Amino acid sequence: MPSLSELLGRKRSASTAKDRLRVVLIHDRSALPPGVMDALRQELIEVVARHIDVDRHAVRVEMVQEGRSATLQAEIPIKAAPKHPSSE
Repeated sequence: MPSLSELLGRKRSASTAKDRLRVVLIHDRSALPPGVMDALRQELIEVVARHIDVDRHAVRVEMVQEGRSATLQAEIPIKAAPKHPSSE
């Protein structure tokens, strides 16, 4: 039987708050000026889209804290692979 907290959604709310705090802390630690993540996202989309068809609206770019270091992770869904190998 679910507890009162589960019925009221507090567990989900706490988890959401924790995730939001983690994102804020990672952003603060990365020392990136505002707008840089959006610029990086747009540039990554442009570069990858030159070679393969990507779903531009589903692209996710985020900073992920791993111990004392942060990594930039990009998830770029591919719509279709190129039909012919690039000659570049």
